[in-house]
Amino acid sequence: MTKRKTAGELSLKATSDNTKYDPLEIGYALTDDVIAQLQICGQNHSHIFDEYEYFLVLVVAGDPLIKGIRRHKYAAFIHMPKPRPQQSCFLYNKFTGKIKRLWSLPDAKVMATISQMPYVDKKWHETKGWCDAFFRGWMFDDATQTYINTDTHHFFDYIRKQHGIKHLSEAEYLDAHREELIKAGCKETNTTLSDPFDFSKISIEKIINTNTSFTD
Repeated sequence: MTKRKTAGELSLKATSDNTKYDPLEIGYALTDDVIAQLQICGQNHSHIFDEYEYFLVLVVAGDPLIKGIRRHKYAAFIHMPKPRPQQSCFLYNKFTGKIKRLWSLPDAKVMATISQMPYVDKKWHETKGWCDAFFRGWMFDDATQTYINTDTHHFFDYIRKQHGIKHLSEAEYLDAHREELIKAGCKETNTTLSDPFDFSKISIEKIINTNTSFTD
């Protein structure tokens, strides 16, 4: 049995390879591999989902330890997944095996750049539409000093209109099937705000003197 090379070994080999490759050939090879993996993911979930159509998601992620490694992660959802950078979403028909791309988002930096540009090349028109729809529901949160997504309805409405579909998002799907889920044994929980911390509980005796050294 031939031992399969690890990702680190392949990365080291790719780094030392000086051969010039045709980018178009590489693109075709990647596309063929993605389609094959999407089909596998779709077929694996055909007996799990009752619906004849569901969503396949490809997320591109880097490796925290090995530089230059790009990992493809596949998943299936019964509803439209929440959009995120470096994500592609496809609609899969389990009876015909047909795969339809709904959106493809680049990394966060490219998304922001494209969305801020008033005009883009024709080949970026679709991507700009997806990026604009993605950022439409975002706002800056002063408390956390970060951007938070307050409303994804803009993005899902854009996708539905673009592709002529009526599929639901996660929140819409759960709301539409609430009674069925409760009957199936899923308990409905109400989330409440957490109690603020009582700073009066802090006393001087409980504070450790940081200047005290420990010998043990």
